[in-house]
Amino acid sequence: MHPPPPLGRRAMEAVSSDQYRSSSSSASSPARRYYLPKPGALRRPISFEDSPDWDDIHLDDNIHLATAASASASINSSAYPSPSPSLPPGPSASASGAAACRERKVAGATLVWKDLTVSSLSTSTNRFSDRLVKSSNGYALPATLTVIMGPARSGKSTLLRAIAGRFSAAERMYGEVSVNGAKSRLPYGSYGYVDRDDVLIDSLTVREMLYFSALLQLPGFLSSKKSIVEDAIAAMSLGDHADKLIGGHFFTKKLPNGERRRVSIARELVMRPHVLFIDEPLYNLDSVSALLLMVTLKKLASTGCTIIFTMYQSSTEVFGLFDRICLLSNGNTLFFGETLACLQHFSNAGFPCPIMQSPSDHFLRAINTDFDRIIAMCKNLQDDQGDFSSVSMDTAVAIRTLEATYKQSADSVAVESMIAKLTEKEGPYLKSKGRASDAIRIVVLTWRSLLIMSRDWKYYWSRLALYMFIALSIGTIFSDIGHSLSSVMVRVSAIFAFVSFVILLSFSGVPAHIDEVKIYCHEETNRHSGAMVFLLGHFLSSIPFLFLVSISSSLVFYYLIGLRNEFSFLMYFVLTIFMCLLANEALMMIVAYIWLELYKCTLTLACLHVIMMLVAGYFRKRETLPYAVWTYPLSFISFHTYAVQGLVENEYVGTSFAVGEIRSIPGVQAVRGSYDISSSANAKWVNLLVLLLMAIGYRIVLYMLLRLNVRKQVGMGRAAWWSRIQRGASAK
Repeated sequence: MHPPPPLGRRAMEAVSSDQYRSSSSSASSPARRYYLPKPGALRRPISFEDSPDWDDIHLDDNIHLATAASASASINSSAYPSPSPSLPPGPSASASGAAACRERKVAGATLVWKDLTVSSLSTSTNRFSDRLVKSSNGYALPATLTVIMGPARSGKSTLLRAIAGRFSAAERMYGEVSVNGAKSRLPYGSYGYVDRDDVLIDSLTVREMLYFSALLQLPGFLSSKKSIVEDAIAAMSLGDHADKLIGGHFFTKKLPNGERRRVSIARELVMRPHVLFIDEPLYNLDSVSALLLMVTLKKLASTGCTIIFTMYQSSTEVFGLFDRICLLSNGNTLFFGETLACLQHFSNAGFPCPIMQSPSDHFLRAINTDFDRIIAMCKNLQDDQGDFSSVSMDTAVAIRTLEATYKQSADSVAVESMIAKLTEKEGPYLKSKGRASDAIRIVVLTWRSLLIMSRDWKYYWSRLALYMFIALSIGTIFSDIGHSLSSVMVRVSAIFAFVSFVILLSFSGVPAHIDEVKIYCHEETNRHSGAMVFLLGHFLSSIPFLFLVSISSSLVFYYLIGLRNEFSFLMYFVLTIFMCLLANEALMMIVAYIWLELYKCTLTLACLHVIMMLVAGYFRKRETLPYAVWTYPLSFISFHTYAVQGLVENEYVGTSFAVGEIRSIPGVQAVRGSYDISSSANAKWVNLLVLLLMAIGYRIVLYMLLRLNVRKQVGMGRAAWWSRIQRGASAK
């Protein structure tokens, strides 16, 4: 991968000219320093047509956008590298890129937000009093890139979510958001939203990941979805990585961060959205990957799609690709308008951009209050250029100056005029696209989970190896113990040890369950899945693997310690272990959903299982345990209790042991001296039924947690509790 080439000849001449040798000259015409538009570039107005034909669009003096051909031509020029290694820069690549853009047109949507304010729930007053975004105005047009830029905690992501209509229960929005001139929310399928963190399935290839995403989102036939997936792969220049595993394996590396980001965006493109929202598209990317991704997004926008995204910082080359910028600081809008006009706005406010500094660096330097602390630490530090700071006043004053200058500027008036024009008449209403039925989604999720479990060693293959090792270890330790009366409690100890370790070793599957819950949370947020669909898909896909683990380890253990040599007793042993694992899987999913952290999940499960082992009746009979807490309810909700009791009854009910030459005692009586079991032949089936009901009950609990979105509620309660503690400490 080659580094980005230097600026073009015109830009270099502009930099070296006399009028850019001082900051005052830069302030007089800052735009020419950073971006020179291509001469003769055609500019055309937006259209509200569902399938726009660019040849039928009439010129307008107020609303402009570049055609697909001109945008593609300018992007593929020598100023920027091509995002596709298969198309080297040059006329042929430019023609191919333009042809690709013409192959698939997208009907973009016009978004307008007016007096948009977002307040969050205050933990101190329990009211929506904390204003995260304050009276923001702006718009986004088809075939353009609109960036929301600002320092950390400035309200970028909050504004993006508010425009997309994805604010949480702890947030409340005021103001208006219009889609094609109509006050309405974006319907399902008309937009895509890409989160900052990439939530991908490492054991799938890029093509498989997008194909399963299309199956979950879209109705219709499989053949049409395959063509949609191929279009998404081509749009994000993922052809060279389409058949590579996202997470890699023992012999290949995982996809780089840039390609992983492309996959996250391509997953939303399978819906062919009118609007695409991206939160921090360049997060964790190096400069080359960032530029390649932005060039790809520029090409995507040239097909007609409306793209809005947030960004903390960008290079000069990336900054030149933006069409409009919304600059935020502490929720206040400091500027909205054309990207190049923002440079002039800073110059008019008294903060001209230095010649050798990136525009985005200069903007953030002027409005990021964190720089005040740096200047306070380095107030005596100076370099050859003069002061450490390029802005002579502190950021609080700079923010107030920029905000006041913008409110009185022609740019603010132009924005209000454009908003009025875009909302004076309604365009076509965006219809909600169809989605796959729940039955189809269950089949798809089951199919996907089976594929993931067969490839990912974290799910069941590592557990299978561990279970076989434990079965061999316990089986060989307790082998050749005979069938006399003295061997009864030794065999009961072996059964208890095997059940306990099988359940404890299931911790090796916790990382995989955490990943699966994260995938569900992401897909549920984007309405690609649901609680019932997820539960049934996971349950059905886990059955063959859990049964394989159960029967393989049980066979080894069963015959090594010499249990009853009959098929019916063997199958009961296998079914009991299988039911234990089913119940334990649901319990692990509950804990994984609550914490979503490996350390906390492992610690919680270890504590739960140790307590269940202690009250299972092996170390002390259940009726002799302290009645409160330990007997009721803990001993009755421990699946160790029913598993061990059922297996011991399976082994000793109906047997007898000789005592002397003429006397014998039943096996139940031989066991009851240390472990309490029933003499009924049907008692073991009652224990098996209880294990089945526990497996179902845990999944019902998990369904309620997912359905009620308890995790977010717990997070809000924890934040409120911590706020009260801090207020109490400050009061003291």
